[in-house]
Amino acid sequence: MMPAMKILIADKFEQVGRQRLADIGCEVVSDPSLSADALPAALAEHDPDALIVRSTKVSADAIAAGSRLKLVIRAGAGYDTIDVVAASRAGIFVANCPGKNAIAVAELTWALILSCDRRVPDQTRDLRAGQWNKKEYGKARGLFGRTLGVLGMGTIAREVVARARGFGMPVVAWSRSLTAEDAEALGVRHAATPLDVARSADVVTVHVASTGETRNLIDGAFVDAMKPGAYLVNTSRGAVVDEAALRQGIADKGLRAGLDVYANEPGSGVAEWQPSLAADAGFYGTHHVGASTDQAQQAIAMEAVRVVQTYRDTGEVPNCVNRAVRSPATCMLTVRHRNRPGVLAVVFDVLSKARLNVEEMENLIFDGAETACARIRLDAQLTADKLDEIRAQSAEILGLELTDLSPTTSNGA
Repeated sequence: MMPAMKILIADKFEQVGRQRLADIGCEVVSDPSLSADALPAALAEHDPDALIVRSTKVSADAIAAGSRLKLVIRAGAGYDTIDVVAASRAGIFVANCPGKNAIAVAELTWALILSCDRRVPDQTRDLRAGQWNKKEYGKARGLFGRTLGVLGMGTIAREVVARARGFGMPVVAWSRSLTAEDAEALGVRHAATPLDVARSADVVTVHVASTGETRNLIDGAFVDAMKPGAYLVNTSRGAVVDEAALRQGIADKGLRAGLDVYANEPGSGVAEWQPSLAADAGFYGTHHVGASTDQAQQAIAMEAVRVVQTYRDTGEVPNCVNRAVRSPATCMLTVRHRNRPGVLAVVFDVLSKARLNVEEMENLIFDGAETACARIRLDAQLTADKLDEIRAQSAEILGLELTDLSPTTSNGA
């Protein structure tokens, strides 16, 4: 009997998720107080098969500390807090839980938009200080009829757009994958570039993944293109915004900013820290809590459980983010064979001696389990004499076929 899969949860995680992991036979260690600095020692101590995190950063040192670690799950959508490159080098899967927090993040997006427009946090602060200032706070622009600009059109952005209709705001949107036809179907105006959104919108909200291409997407040129007095809301990732450029826009153009995420924010849930924009009068901020509703966290927890259970039962990793988009394989060897021990060992022995690397493979079993078909993707071409050698080694091989993957041609035998 295989030992139970051991899971370390290094963050807050819903009780329903912890209980479900236990119910499916996992050994669960939960320590929501773990910081990024303490994580390597915890991984070395508990040596889990899988790690689940929310905000806690997972460094290369942490990944190296777990000798049995096979899977890291980000209980949320973004995974820039995980050193994915280090995980890939160590042969460790990284998965996320996309789409489960979309409504929660969209709701906070609108809270920040409304905070920028009606200055609710400032009004609350003054009332708590015993100050009544209806004269000042009665100066609000209002949202109806103003243009909402959306960068990115994933699940969260579409929930934001759906709520914009209730506020009577026309939408202009840009995304690398958004076509004019898709925009028309979604009821939004298509923008060719992010700068087109900046020039058109009274409110800009950002919903893109954090990648090398989106780093500082909101830069000095974008801020310069924004309308005077416009609002910028970011609930995606801090790296998307050049905070120095945004601060300049607040000072020079009267922009207002509603941010839930920041550059260099703490890697743990509680810390002494202040964002660079905190002292600016046009700043309204929350604590990276876009996904932090009971509804969203329960949905995310159950998705994380699904990833664990699927991996345990099948070896497949739902929502895997570090599988190669394109295999380096240049040819595929298809082996139809009797389902007997040692048949594929013969094939791999020949491949090994020929110094050919297996990039990917699968072995499909036919009905009745008498025969199977192995598809083996190789990093270089297999010569005809090696095909003959494979045939000669085993009478259990029913057929071989070599397919050139670029260009696609085949040589059947």
